[in-house]
Amino acid sequence: MDLATYPATPSGMSRGHVMMVALLLALGSVRPVDAQPGGITAIVPGTCRELAFPSGARGLYCVPERGWNGDVVVFSHGYRAITETIDYQNLTLGSLYLPDVVQQLGFAFATTTYRQNGLAILEGVEDIRQLVLAFPRATGRRAHRFILAGASQGGMVTTLALERYPSLFAGGLALCGPIGNFTFQTDTISHFRVLFDYFFPGVLPGSAVSVPPSMLEDWHAIHRPAVLAALQAEPARWIEWMNVARAAYVPEDPSTWENTAMALLWYHTFTTADGQAKLGGNPFDNRRTVYRGSADDVALNAGVGRFAADATARWASRPYNTSGVLRRPLVVLHTTGDEIVPFAHAPVYAWKNRATGSFPVTIYPIVRYGHCTFTAGEIISGLMVLLQQLR
Repeated sequence: MDLATYPATPSGMSRGHVMMVALLLALGSVRPVDAQPGGITAIVPGTCRELAFPSGARGLYCVPERGWNGDVVVFSHGYRAITETIDYQNLTLGSLYLPDVVQQLGFAFATTTYRQNGLAILEGVEDIRQLVLAFPRATGRRAHRFILAGASQGGMVTTLALERYPSLFAGGLALCGPIGNFTFQTDTISHFRVLFDYFFPGVLPGSAVSVPPSMLEDWHAIHRPAVLAALQAEPARWIEWMNVARAAYVPEDPSTWENTAMALLWYHTFTTADGQAKLGGNPFDNRRTVYRGSADDVALNAGVGRFAADATARWASRPYNTSGVLRRPLVVLHTTGDEIVPFAHAPVYAWKNRATGSFPVTIYPIVRYGHCTFTAGEIISGLMVLLQQLR
């Protein structure tokens, strides 16, 4: 494994940045372990170091030179398209370098690229585990505890890592992740596409289970404009499609119609072939699905495309499901109008967790449209609850 200094490389801003900064503000209330009674210890950020793992993942470690409180914030990032290079995500917020912000609050920071992009949940869990196990060797220091945090696909990685390796982690914060049922999440995206093809036939090439590679290259230049033009030409049919798909949107806000439509079709385009390759086949099956809510449900169910799942892919999907068994505290935040990862994941996980009789999960539903559209105050409140449970 190669250990090297990793320079800051600003790359933009996303919702994940905002959530992470809120997380750090909440955790920053903890005093450094070497603070003197009645005094304040000046915190000096240390140099971030990178460790390369045999899997192909890279880990980034940042420990304050002075003022470290002994805890490590371990960040698991969200979905990264297979068309992008494997790299870290969400490390900058404007001109701020996130690992420096973490250290200035007294915490060490660790994150990983994962070994692959696209569907990387199981690999992400193992890469997070390796990241933590290698902490003493990479930094020359021993941590008091590791606190997990992740959003979207990273929220799933956080939850699975906490379930499967409770001895490694003190607790976790899972934000807007597909933690209820993996097949439900993949089916949600595929149902959206199969219904689009029924209501707007011929607009997109391929099908719900077959996405031509050229679609990824041409999405922004060709396919996205074509979809938007078709939708704008028939707004009533647009809403009928989204209602049948039970997609989240705000009726009085047309911008949410477009956001939901484009977001879910983008995910279908960029995730389908990758998921099939990693699962060993097509996991989507709607042969027995009865679609409801259209102007003519009989015609809809007679005319919609039908597809059979490959048994191998369904079986391969099983390890992606959470168990609900917790030995450490987990706090979950999820917006009720999440257009990408349905809110239903949160109550499903709560039901699974209750059935196990293990450490109870804490879930905060946020009544709002949008994927991971939390305020800093909401995240801080959730984190305060998590910190109280860690003590």
